[in-house]
Amino acid sequence: MLIVLAGIDGAGKTTAGKLLTERLSAAAYPATFTMNQSGRRSMTAWSARHNIHPPVALLDALETTIRCVNVLISHIRAMTGSGVLIMDRHLHCQLALRQVRGLRAGWLLPELLRVLPTPDIVFYFEVDADIAHARVSSRAADSETFEHLGAFDQAYRELRDFPSFITIDASPSSEQVVDDMLQELGVCGLGLQP
Repeated sequence: MLIVLAGIDGAGKTTAGKLLTERLSAAAYPATFTMNQSGRRSMTAWSARHNIHPPVALLDALETTIRCVNVLISHIRAMTGSGVLIMDRHLHCQLALRQVRGLRAGWLLPELLRVLPTPDIVFYFEVDADIAHARVSSRAADSETFEHLGAFDQAYRELRDFPSFITIDASPSSEQVVDDMLQELGVCGLGLQP
C-alpha cells in the first residue's frame, strides 16, 4: 500500500508520518516512512550564507530533479518491498511550488505522475497559515512568510488531482491527526483499522 502525505510547510506531515508508521507497525502492518525532499531548505540556506541569488527557475530545476529522484527511489522501494510505504511529499508538492513561483508545470512532473503507480491514498494536511507559520518558526530550521504559505495552500487546491485527496484537519495534535488518518484508511476499505 502506498500512502502520500501532502500539504504546506508546517502542516505536520513529517511528525504525523513517523507516528503513523510506528502505529501501523505496532498493529502488525509493517510500514516504512520516506521523505521525498527537494533540498530546498539546504539550497536556500547555502545561498543566503554566500549572498548568492540564483534565478528562481534554476533553483526550481535543481529542486525538481532532487525531488523526482527521491520519489522514484520511494516508488522502487514500494514495488520491491511489502507492507505500507508512507511518503512525506510527492510530485504534487513540486507542482504546487511551481505554481506559487509563477512557473509552468512543464512536461516532466505531469508525465511522471501519469506513469508512476497512483498512491492508494493522498492525505492533504489542512492547516491555517498562522498555525503552520508558528510551527515553522519554532523549529528554527527555515522560515516562511504567511503569504507564501497561503499561496502554497491555494496552489495545492488548484491541482488537477486535488479533488481525489483526502483532507485531514492538521491543526490538532499529531496523535489526533494519526487517529483521523487511521479512521479514513478503514473507511476507504484499505484494510487498516485504528
